[in-house]
Amino acid sequence: MEQAQAVLAKQPFSVLVGARITAFGGGHAVLEVDVREDLLQQHGFVHGGVLSYAADNALTFAAGSATDGMVLTGGFSIDYLRPAQGKLLRAEAYVVRAGRSRIVCRCDVSVVRDGETVLCAVAQGDIAVSG
Repeated sequence: MEQAQAVLAKQPFSVLVGARITAFGGGHAVLEVDVREDLLQQHGFVHGGVLSYAADNALTFAAGSATDGMVLTGGFSIDYLRPAQGKLLRAEAYVVRAGRSRIVCRCDVSVVRDGETVLCAVAQGDIAVSG
C-alpha cells in the first residue's frame, strides 16, 4: 500500500485532482477523489474526463498489484451509465486475467451521495507489462 501511495504522489495530475489509493493488492485497487466544484462540468456533474482518469488509474494500479513489472495502459474503454453527482468519486478495479505481457482489468466508477453508492460508469482496460 505504501508503494502504491508513493507512486500516486509522483503523478502531478493525481495530486492536482486530489486522488488517493484506499485499497491495493492481490489484483485489486480502489482510487478515490473528493468531488469539488472545479471537477464539475456546466450541469453540475463530475466531468467525464475525471471519471475516465479515475478508471484508467484504478485499472493500472490493479494490474500493477498483480505483477512485478512496470505497467502502462495499452487501452481502455469506458461506458458512462448516469451522471455523477455526489461527494466522493470511487473507482474500484480488479484483474480479470493476468498474463506475462498484458493484464485485463475491469473497473466500476461510482459516486457516494447521501450515504448511497451509485454506479456511474464501467470500464475495461488492457494493461501492458514491461520489464
